Amino acid sequence: MLRVKFHVLGSLEVSANDRPVRLTGQRQRRLLALLLVNADRAVSLDTLIEVVWDEDPPTTAKRQVQNSISALRRLLAVGPAPEQPTIATEGNAYRLRLAASELDAGLFQNQVDEAQELSAAGQASQAAAELRAALRLWRGPALAGLTGRVLEAAAARLDEQRRAAIEECLELELRLGRHLDVIGELTELVATYPLRERLVGQLMVALHRSGRQADALAAYRRLRESLVGELGLEPGAQLRELHTAILKDENSVDALVSSASPATTASARAVPAQLPTDIAGFTGRVDHLKELDELLPDDPPGGATAAVISAIAGTAGVGKTALAVHWGQRVRHRFPDGQLYVNLRGFHPAGRAVHPSEALRGFLDALDVPPGRIPVGLAARSALYRSLLADRRMLVVLDNARDADQVRPLLPGSRGCRVVITSRNVLAGLVAAEGARPVMLDLFDPAEAHQMLVHRLGRERVGAEPQAAEEVITRCARLPLALAVAAARAATQPGFSLATLAAELRAAGGGLAAFSSRDPATDVRAVFSWSYEQLTEPARRLFRLLGLHPGADISVPAASSLAGVPDGQARPLLAELAEARLITEHAPGRYACHDLLRAYATELTHTSDANADRRAAQHRLLDHYLHGACAADRLLDPHRDPITIPPAEPGVAVERLADHEQAMSWFTIEVPGLLAAIDRAAQTGFDAHAWRLAWAAAYFLEGSGNWEPWAAAQQTALAAARRLADRSGQAHAHRSLGRVSVHLDRVDEADAHLRQAQHYFRAVGDLAGQARVNLDLCWISARQEQYRRALEHARKSLELFRTAGNRSGQARALNTVAWVRNYLGDHEQSLVAGEQALGLHQEIGDRHGEADTWDTLGHAHHHLGHRRESVTCYLRAVSLYRDLGHRWREADTLTRLGDAHHAVGAPKAAHDAWRRAVAILDELGHPDADPVRAKLRSR
Repeated sequence: MLRVKFHVLGSLEVSANDRPVRLTGQRQRRLLALLLVNADRAVSLDTLIEVVWDEDPPTTAKRQVQNSISALRRLLAVGPAPEQPTIATEGNAYRLRLAASELDAGLFQNQVDEAQELSAAGQASQAAAELRAALRLWRGPALAGLTGRVLEAAAARLDEQRRAAIEECLELELRLGRHLDVIGELTELVATYPLRERLVGQLMVALHRSGRQADALAAYRRLRESLVGELGLEPGAQLRELHTAILKDENSVDALVSSASPATTASARAVPAQLPTDIAGFTGRVDHLKELDELLPDDPPGGATAAVISAIAGTAGVGKTALAVHWGQRVRHRFPDGQLYVNLRGFHPAGRAVHPSEALRGFLDALDVPPGRIPVGLAARSALYRSLLADRRMLVVLDNARDADQVRPLLPGSRGCRVVITSRNVLAGLVAAEGARPVMLDLFDPAEAHQMLVHRLGRERVGAEPQAAEEVITRCARLPLALAVAAARAATQPGFSLATLAAELRAAGGGLAAFSSRDPATDVRAVFSWSYEQLTEPARRLFRLLGLHPGADISVPAASSLAGVPDGQARPLLAELAEARLITEHAPGRYACHDLLRAYATELTHTSDANADRRAAQHRLLDHYLHGACAADRLLDPHRDPITIPPAEPGVAVERLADHEQAMSWFTIEVPGLLAAIDRAAQTGFDAHAWRLAWAAAYFLEGSGNWEPWAAAQQTALAAARRLADRSGQAHAHRSLGRVSVHLDRVDEADAHLRQAQHYFRAVGDLAGQARVNLDLCWISARQEQYRRALEHARKSLELFRTAGNRSGQARALNTVAWVRNYLGDHEQSLVAGEQALGLHQEIGDRHGEADTWDTLGHAHHHLGHRRESVTCYLRAVSLYRDLGHRWREADTLTRLGDAHHAVGAPKAAHDAWRRAVAILDELGHPDADPVRAKLRSR
């Protein structure tokens, strides 16, 4: 009889009658692994697609998976036995049916269950023996060698089951008095898992029984130092009790052997805890808290088939964030895999809301995804995020959302996750499409408002002046934010009576009666003024000017530029504002402002500062960004033809960047503010800044694959340059729009923009600009396989660069000539031109041009049959592109590197290069991904 066996407790292996069955390719291995870890459970087609492609799947993903399932069926159909494993189709899902004895994980679980029954029956020795037999089934880490978020999560679950079985077995053996036998094993396990308290407790018991009290205490001390130092936690109560018993050398140590269980263990994966601090004295909202409690997951998770979502809606200042954070902190123990939080700034009065891609970047950072593995594209980031949260139990709080589209990419798919969203709008789209449960938040009722004052000020003080307290509540219109600020005013002035506070509110320009209006931006003006009036005059001025800043947050140099003061003066002013809780330092040296406070600051600067002063501050801020962006751009590509920018205004803090790495970091952090500054410049009459800022950001946006923001910025730049009738600005904007249109596969638009750019560059006599456009037109012609026309453009570019005396441009044009000759089949001439270009690039130190030329030379050598030289050239190009952060060019060269490896009979190396290329192109959302994916399918 045929016997098929499957092994996942180690590397994935299949055998038939004890002979190995060969699995073909990673896709087949991944699909079979997922079906095995879900044996006898239906697995949806979407999940199978996700396990093969961690990020954006190809358009043919469904068909490819179905074909692979068919191949697996044929592989398993190796005999006529009716009980042989089968893959059944169930609707849009697949189920692998097999007996528990055919899967080592099933055998393992059966033996663990048997051991637990024996232990419960008092047969400790037999239970320990059964667990030892079960553990011998393991050959290494589960699913060793298979990568991907879904499979890694499944492997982590299996590995945790193994660790739990080891701990249970050791506990039984300690009960049987085998402490001398297990000390060595426990010592090794604790070294591997130093924060697993149960193992440490077992080691402490074994050491104590062996007469090694000092070593037992030292084991506890090492654990405590690690927990406190790494997590800020103390060991659990049971382990502390065991430690006390050993310290006193009490007989109760033996009684504690089975209770040295972990109160806290460190996970092998990141456990973020991003919730803000709970509101002290939070009060009211009893019914709303009950509504949120209904969302809590079962234990273990059950019922829901997807993440459960709650959408808290209400006006500004009504306490949406306070409710979400308070509830989250109250139930955080129900989410052992952590809590994620982001303020989406959906109703920020000045500047842009947080883009879902930015929010996902923060979440992926919190989940310990290395920066190099974080995709650029929104869809790819969202897919990676959902994969990481699969099978985790996490709370996700999305605060201050603008609309449903802003939050949809941030919604996990795991049924163990819960999502709480706050917004001023009722997110009806989420309620209808995603089944979100709306929670409507209104003003405090009178009892809740009174309770809040009691919590903040004390029952005695409020009870002593009931009428004054009632007036404060009335003038605050029971708005929680206003009540909180009013209570803070009273708390910081304990000598003031509540009657005095009520009188201040009455006299403050109509007091807080305005809180009953529908405009929350003005509701708290008088309340905010209390904090504002206590500032020094320089801090007040800086606070007002912050209302002019368009970005979500601001750096110290940008704030210095706004105020026109040195960094050394700006820092203490920012610290003063932070202490007054008018801004927060959310990251070292970066400050953010609540949206209502920003609106208040904006109002103040328009009522308190002269028009000329405001415009001067805006000018300094835009100069700060323009000079910083141009300096960073120069470090990214020193041979890019610079534009002329005016000197910075007095008082502008100009960024001092040392190298390429610092420039990349600066752009990465500041690009949201730069994009907002481009819009603000165009809106406020600083059109020259608008198009120049867009030019300065273009190279970074292109290299990092941010096509849509790049296109939007250049459209703004073009409109600004047109208003100025600035032909040079229009030329640069048209050229940049042409390049981004190629990346977006809008070739006709690209050609039209580049023709316009050529017209304007001719009009201003910019030979280098005309030459660059010819290189771009060459690129388009080559994409359309019009290689003779492409060669004409390349030659024209070389001629123009020579006339202009531009050596860097000549080198790049020579390389382009060589590149086109490759496509014309003239590879010998390609080598000649390419070698000339390479020498010139290396002479002037142009690493970008050198990378391009190594790629061209690799192509020529490949087609001349010089296989080794070809691979060497491509590898040099890939290395340079990676160092320069130019991802799409890296992917382009990796594709050709794969071709070269394939030509010399190295299919594994070829597939590796193509896979890396597809991964980058998919992350960038580039249309060239599908042709490269086709190479993987066909070879």
